Amino acid sequence: MRTEQAPPQPADTTDRAARRAVTVFPLLVLAAGAIGLASPGAFAGWGVSVPYLLGVVMFCMGLTMTAVDFRGVAKRPWAVGLGLVAHYVIMPGLGWLIAHALDLSPQLAAGVILVGCAPSGTASNVVTYLARGDVALSVSVATVSTIVAPLVTPPLTLLLAGTYLPVDAGSMMTDILKTVLLPVLAGLAVRFLAGRYIDRLLGALPWLSAATVAVIVAVVVGGSAETIKSAAAMVLLAVVLHNGLGLLLGYGAGKVARLGRPGSRAMAFEVGMQNSGLAASLATAHFSPLAALPAAIFSVWHNISGALVAASMAHRSRKTEPLGDRSGQPAPDGSPAG
Repeated sequence: MRTEQAPPQPADTTDRAARRAVTVFPLLVLAAGAIGLASPGAFAGWGVSVPYLLGVVMFCMGLTMTAVDFRGVAKRPWAVGLGLVAHYVIMPGLGWLIAHALDLSPQLAAGVILVGCAPSGTASNVVTYLARGDVALSVSVATVSTIVAPLVTPPLTLLLAGTYLPVDAGSMMTDILKTVLLPVLAGLAVRFLAGRYIDRLLGALPWLSAATVAVIVAVVVGGSAETIKSAAAMVLLAVVLHNGLGLLLGYGAGKVARLGRPGSRAMAFEVGMQNSGLAASLATAHFSPLAALPAAIFSVWHNISGALVAASMAHRSRKTEPLGDRSGQPAPDGSPAG
């Protein structure tokens, strides 16, 4: 582990780096989707590689974690528990309601619900920072939601999507363990054993994660290129509603729980932003490439909406809150990655 920490970066420098990551990531994913749509044959047979690509992303996530992330859970277990419950109640429920209201096909309905049942997206930490939210709470909720995903995501998917398509919850649990939990734990172990060397690579990890998710999106889009033109508009509507209502209800949950403005902002992004890379991987493996389409579109949209909402929140708070008021936390090492 590290024995000493580097001095914190100036706020404006850190903000610029975070904004750059949030801006470039959706553009990169859009470009990947366009390539997959224009040349679907180039990604034929790549579907089997998606779980391994996701493993790379989650390994990078593990490399960015430190003991501080877990101490934050111990300091405020009730707030983290609230975020966890809100995340795994609001987003799965919204996914089912939206799929039902829009009368989506079974494949697309299962895909939308699966996105809702996924853990928090790692982009939420950076966006919370940009929104001048409670970064410590954001990191804690994202960490715990990822760790419990093998136990929570499969039964929720079975309960809500089982009426649309057959769901093998046991197999899905095994896949999440292999592609999410084990890579994260491996990354944690490497960080513990070789922290000073990993610190030198932290700047490159966000971009490696972003590039890997872009490849996942290209594979998913390429696998369902023939049906995207007829279904894309409806899926985009479903994604916009899902993400937007998730952000709104997450913020509302924080206000009801009296977490304060920074805490409510963190709750908004922890509820409304999903690990769409995991959803795409599971949909490809257990349903079809078409079922993975909502996750691919969500991967682009929630980064765009998150950045816009964060900018609006930061603008409104700048006159009333101290410049450094982010619960004493520096910008997270993680980056948009799903």
